[in-house]
Amino acid sequence: MQRSRDIIIAGLGAMGSAAAYHLAKRKCRVLGIDRFTPPHDFGSSHGQTRIIREAYFEHPVYVPLVQRAYELWIELEKETHQTLFRQTGGLMIGPPDGLLVGGAKHSADVHHLPYEMLSDADVQRRFPAFRPSVEMAGLWEPRAGILFPEKCIEAHLNLARHYDAELHFDEEVTGWRPDGVGVIINTTKGSYRTSRLLLTAGAWMSTLIRDLNLPLTAKRQVLLWFKPVVNGEDFLPERFPIFILEYGIDRHFYGFPNLGNGVKIAIHHQGETADPNNLRREIALEEVEKVRELLRRFIPDAGGALLNNAVCMYTNTPDFHFLIDSHPLHSQVLISSPCSGHGFKFSSAIGEVLADLITTGQSSFDLSMFQLKRFASL
Repeated sequence: MQRSRDIIIAGLGAMGSAAAYHLAKRKCRVLGIDRFTPPHDFGSSHGQTRIIREAYFEHPVYVPLVQRAYELWIELEKETHQTLFRQTGGLMIGPPDGLLVGGAKHSADVHHLPYEMLSDADVQRRFPAFRPSVEMAGLWEPRAGILFPEKCIEAHLNLARHYDAELHFDEEVTGWRPDGVGVIINTTKGSYRTSRLLLTAGAWMSTLIRDLNLPLTAKRQVLLWFKPVVNGEDFLPERFPIFILEYGIDRHFYGFPNLGNGVKIAIHHQGETADPNNLRREIALEEVEKVRELLRRFIPDAGGALLNNAVCMYTNTPDFHFLIDSHPLHSQVLISSPCSGHGFKFSSAIGEVLADLITTGQSSFDLSMFQLKRFASL
């Protein structure tokens, strides 16, 4: 049995790295453990870019959390002297009363956020690369932009270490058990005792909370980078913001401007069920063609040569909302994950929330929608 820690974090991806930073900065004795060496390309937080947006179509309750995330990303940039965020504005395109545009407008109205509504012709005039259908509208929000996930995770981990967090890489947490008011954690390299355990294991979360039998599903997510066919200037950040486009009921794809390595495009959700330990990383021709067909319909100049590809994972709850809650039987264990494919942008703020919950048992944010009790099995 190795020496005890105040807090052990299992998983040092987006949420775990941020929590390690916030807890270590508060002078907690923190041990973070990850089965790989983050930032890495085996989980959910790689692929060069992630969207951050404020007019949150999924639900207005997310808006205060993402607003705090913006503040913390800026603070992290100042503390590390790195560029972690690039503001491009964001364009939501779809039926005016659809989930995407209608939901974004609702959140913007509830929280008095700045935005502009655009007709299909307005979208094409202002952003020439796009060809929305005549029944579509656009919602433009100025604060949206790009986060660089690998750099963000690395920044959080480097600062956590600076504030005396102990970080163990290439070490897998194989199990844990309650030990009075604390927890004993077993790994591939030893055993540890802690007062509090934070589980931020992403796609591997189910293996660490088997007793809860939660309805979590890991899905494979394909990321593709294309060379524009023509009019390359239309895909630079000044003319091509981050975007999400709703092309059918519960059907969305999204993308990023060309930052020097092509236009990144991906279909949101719809991926096959995945085993995180045996993820299929090869890209099939039909997967590329499915994206090319969407580009032909809506962004025809984008679909040139395929320059790069990657595969990551979404780990989803049935309602696609987060999990942030204590274990129902062991209050010394805090669960934070999965994030259902839209969580990275929040990770700076969720790290702070987790630090608050672990040290004080409270958060200033409304987390009721993220509680475990919404699952009938509990």
